[in-house]
Amino acid sequence: MLFKSLEFKHVNGQKVKVIEIPVLEDDSTYRFMISLRLEAFMNQVFNNKNPKKVYSFKEYLKRVLKWKQYELIFKEDILKHNA
Repeated sequence: MLFKSLEFKHVNGQKVKVIEIPVLEDDSTYRFMISLRLEAFMNQVFNNKNPKKVYSFKEYLKRVLKWKQYELIFKEDILKHNA
């Protein structure tokens, strides 16, 4: 799975970085849900008066999603015979 990161300046001038944002395929059923969750997460970061320097979107999803949904989004493809 591919991940992207996002870096921006907060209102107070501090650099904030959001890491581990999953990149899903266009036909993925979870793409819309991830974009809505990312928007909600970014609103939380913007409204925080003293933000941290680095946030993990993957950890945020682990807290707010049901475990079954989280596993389906971040499922690991197991390689056969370590190939």
